[in-house]
Amino acid sequence: MNRQRGFTLIELITTMAIAAIVLTIGVPSFQAMMRNNRAATYTNEFMSALSLARSEAIKRGWRVTMCPGTQSGCNGNAWGNGWIVFVDADADGNGVLDTAATDSNGTLDGGEVVLRVYEAFGGNTTLLGSAPVSQYISFSPDGATRLAGGNVSLPCTPTLPCALTLSLCYNNNQQNQIIINSVGRARVNNQTSAQTGTACTN
Repeated sequence: MNRQRGFTLIELITTMAIAAIVLTIGVPSFQAMMRNNRAATYTNEFMSALSLARSEAIKRGWRVTMCPGTQSGCNGNAWGNGWIVFVDADADGNGVLDTAATDSNGTLDGGEVVLRVYEAFGGNTTLLGSAPVSQYISFSPDGATRLAGGNVSLPCTPTLPCALTLSLCYNNNQQNQIIINSVGRARVNNQTSAQTGTACTN
């Protein structure tokens, strides 16, 4: 009769040691890859929203604005909690931009059309903007970024860009900085927290 043999204790310990080494090396790398992929996904979603707002402003010939908030209106400066894109013009429905209190004011007013609602980011993800774009981003019919309530361009300069920083709050996380210039074009800087010097907390 053939004798059945299993693993010896030494073979079992050796196998477990190799598995532990592989997991120790592989799991952190996999987690970092997942975080970076999540950052890229959220960044692409916001860039897509910027493109939508700008193209709709050009197509419609009206001011189109993005702001942190929900279907019911703008709310604060936490872009990561969700945002909306809406036609920021002609709240009184008269076809003329004549009401300073509601037309092109960076706020969703009654009668203005919401084009799209974006859901909040998941996990420990934040999206905050510098002062010019902390509470809204508004595009005029020529595609340029404008301040609310007028035709003044955003004060974006090379030393003071209109920037939003997408931050996944983990050690050595990827921080994607979205920079918008005065003519309405956006680009992304891919950086780590070590490069930006920004501390994130879980």
